[in-house]
Amino acid sequence: MLQAALNGTWGAGESAVVPRDPAGLARAAADAVAAGADEVRIRPRTPCGGGSLSPRVVGPALTAVRGAVRVPVTVAADAWAEPDPERRVARIRSWEVLPDLAWVAWHEPGAEETAAALLARGVAVEAGLRSGTAGPSFFARSPSADRVRRIAAEAPAPDGTVEGWARALAEGSAGMPVLLHGTGAAAWPVLRLARRLGLAGRIGLEDTLFLPDGTRARSTAEQVRAAADV
Repeated sequence: MLQAALNGTWGAGESAVVPRDPAGLARAAADAVAAGADEVRIRPRTPCGGGSLSPRVVGPALTAVRGAVRVPVTVAADAWAEPDPERRVARIRSWEVLPDLAWVAWHEPGAEETAAALLARGVAVEAGLRSGTAGPSFFARSPSADRVRRIAAEAPAPDGTVEGWARALAEGSAGMPVLLHGTGAAAWPVLRLARRLGLAGRIGLEDTLFLPDGTRARSTAEQVRAAADV
């Protein structure tokens, strides 16, 4: 399974090819799925470009993307989108259009409350566990651990510890699916590792602006096509 991460937290000056508005996300989703992606992940943005979990921002983004593709859509429900944990929960409770999954960063304050609010709304939770943080240990003790849909394991750096960590997560997940992905320079090496370990993977402009050969990517769809050869 390959998830296409369409936009992320890039600023307008960092890449003009990163979609921000609902129409751009819809086009990017359609192209990524046509290129072979099985799911899409979005970060709804305000007209000014900031992240938001407001129903007035999340709803139009989801509606546009769902009008373009028929695959699961994940929304990132983290501190970048809404820094205040109580406000984050209130936003989730006010959603009128629901994503298929929502990604919760388990190393951030308010992760438990965020997950509980999502589960109460019937939204599946993707548990974001970042290596080198307390997230994995917090999740291991979480009362919600056996209720999440999938673990999304993030390796920020392509060092020698990643494979052992990913294997331990997969072996200790009691059959729960694990998606392994990297960011920045780790994006492509970690995708190769995910394929080698038989785990789900992720690629897209959220994680890297480049192709495996180091050239600038023109779209997430171009990265998805390149992923077939890694």
